[in-house]
Formats: sequence, C-alpha cells, structure tokens
Amino acid sequence: MRRHVLLYGLLAGVLIAALQFIEYRWLVIEHSFEIYGGLIAAIFAGLGIWLGLRLTRPKETIVVREVVINESAPFVRDDRKVDALGLTPRELEILQLMADGLSNKEIAERVFVSENTVKTHSSRVFDKLGARRRTQAVQLGKSLRLIP
Repeated sequence: MRRHVLLYGLLAGVLIAALQFIEYRWLVIEHSFEIYGGLIAAIFAGLGIWLGLRLTRPKETIVVREVVINESAPFVRDDRKVDALGLTPRELEILQLMADGLSNKEIAERVFVSENTVKTHSSRVFDKLGARRRTQAVQLGKSLRLIP
C-alpha cells in the first residue's frame, strides 16, 4: 500500500511540474514584450536614481576659523622643549633670525660668522626639529614655543 501512495505522489508531482513548466513557457512567449520592457524600465530607473544622487551630492564646504592672538601676553620660551630637543642658544638665535625672514648671508653678517657656519647651524636645527625647509622649521619653532 505504501508503494502505491508513493508512486501516485511521485506521478502527481511530475505532472504538476510539467504543467508549471508549460505555463511558464506560455507566459514567457506570450508576454515577452512586457517582460523585456519591464526589465529595461527597471534598469533605467536604477540608472536615473544613481545619477541623480551622484549629481545632487552636497558639495564640501571649507570653514575658515579666525584665531585671535592675545598680543598683551609676553612670550615665554618653553625651556623643557629646548632641553628635550637639545637646541643650543646659537641654534635658537639662528631659528629666530630665520623667522625674521633673513637669508643665510644676512644671518651670517648679523651674528658675525661665516655663511657656511649658518648653514651648519640651520641643518642642525632642521634635524632636531624634524623639518625639511626653513618655513617648516619656523612653524614648528613657533608651535613648540621656542620662538615668538
């Protein structure tokens, strides 16, 4: 008896699958124009949404903040930073003169040394501060409170 029930169940399953396949084939053949039109419409809708979001994305805004420096407070050198970096008084003087905008030749005339000595002091200041250029050294010197 079990065998007959299993056989009829299997036969009914195959028959239902065949009918579904026939219905699917009829649907695809009969309504192919609508199916392809729907697929193309979905693609263009997705493309339109993507393009709309891409074109209407908000632009980045740059915020400029004004910083007020209190001129009334006297400059106080951070001696701990000077000691930690190992800067000599002459190197601090050279750094200050670089911050004043003097060239190597003008610095040499002002401190009564040769231009090569100024270059040596400058390179040592660059090494100790980790700077590559004069402007970077001056900026680091001011941010570390080594020079006013």
